[in-house]
Amino acid sequence: MTSNVALQKVKRLFNANKAGHTGSLDPIATGVLPICLGEATKVSGYLLESDKGYFVTLKLGQKTNTADIEGEVIETRPVPHISEQTLRKVLEQLTGIIQQVPPMHSALKVNGQPLYKLAHQGLEVERQPRQVTIYQIDLLRQSSDEIDLHVRCSKGTYIRTLSEDIGELLGCGAHVTVLRRTQVSGHQLDQCIGLEQLADEIEAGGFGGVDKRLLPMDSALSQWPSIALTDDMAFYVKRGQAVLVPKAPMTGLVRLYGHKDGFLGIGHILDDGRVAPKRLVNC
Repeated sequence: MTSNVALQKVKRLFNANKAGHTGSLDPIATGVLPICLGEATKVSGYLLESDKGYFVTLKLGQKTNTADIEGEVIETRPVPHISEQTLRKVLEQLTGIIQQVPPMHSALKVNGQPLYKLAHQGLEVERQPRQVTIYQIDLLRQSSDEIDLHVRCSKGTYIRTLSEDIGELLGCGAHVTVLRRTQVSGHQLDQCIGLEQLADEIEAGGFGGVDKRLLPMDSALSQWPSIALTDDMAFYVKRGQAVLVPKAPMTGLVRLYGHKDGFLGIGHILDDGRVAPKRLVNC
């Protein structure tokens, strides 16, 4: 199931007029896929920009043309004895700010065409390296030809590319056999609900039974500072005007809250220190 198919199923289940997902998963991937409904689609783009977490299993000794288990094996190499110390040094080399070349089998578009469609035609085009940040790689399990890792990374990171880089540094090649997204921003795997369970709950109890599954839209922005506006400030902000808020942050994006209406939307700090509305929601 693609991320878009999952989105459409949820949209139909909730009878929603608007819905959007927050970043496509690889075809073999499972795990966290936040879906925004209604007014929450206004914050979906900010989840796209957020940090992610992944559980991944690497198969050593084989490279595939897609860098995962769905591809064809294009190279086989013997797997040497790899000590835990050696493996940890390799993981350290790939931690921090690194450059990645996007894989051909990806949804990234070149001249309006997704790379994976070109790859299916047997074509390969030049891709520019992109800077990403690998915050942490935890080694969870190591066997003679498999490795389990948990990776925390910035937006735009390709775990398949990271896995190939690990395989090359180990001298034997590697590809992904299991990929599970464990985190998107502050949303964790244990908060998720499967589509079948969601459908069952709606059938059994109607929408009232699953409303508790919906998270407040500002939960997507929990990493940002919050600003409480007075009634007068909220009045002007809702009309598109900037206001001066004592002790507001000096720069960046903020969450805006009104005394009566609760979450109002997204604001940003102007050069003169005032708080201006950037994307407001209908209360």
